[in-house]
Amino acid sequence: MADYQQHHQAEKNLGRPSTSQVLAVVTLLPVGGVLLCLAGLTLAGSLIGLALTTPLFVVFSPVLVPAVLTICLAVVGFLTSGAFGITALSSLSWLINYTRRMSGSMPEQLDQAKRHVQETAGHLGHKARETGRKTQDVMRP
Repeated sequence: MADYQQHHQAEKNLGRPSTSQVLAVVTLLPVGGVLLCLAGLTLAGSLIGLALTTPLFVVFSPVLVPAVLTICLAVVGFLTSGAFGITALSSLSWLINYTRRMSGSMPEQLDQAKRHVQETAGHLGHKARETGRKTQDVMRP
């Protein structure tokens, strides 16, 4: 019997809003109304301002259009310059990190390069001596 009464009471309260819902509506209705009025005032002010400034834009457009284009090009130039600078810094950062990582295997590569340079220098020295001797032999009568 108690279950039936609770179920019947729940069905009766189903159509009624809770007190928190009533408080939310009572609180938010004036706030929404005020914000709607402010939006309307802002729209009216914008339309009045546009109506007043449109003739000025038409009269001064030969001056304003080149000025706006110049300012836009200057801003684009600064932004492009900054982008190139950031790209350069990130490239240098990557290069520095890459060389730091490679420094572990660098001594082996440096030793191999030194040996190769020494062998080439020795070979060139030998060739230079041979060429010098041949030149002296040709120059002697």
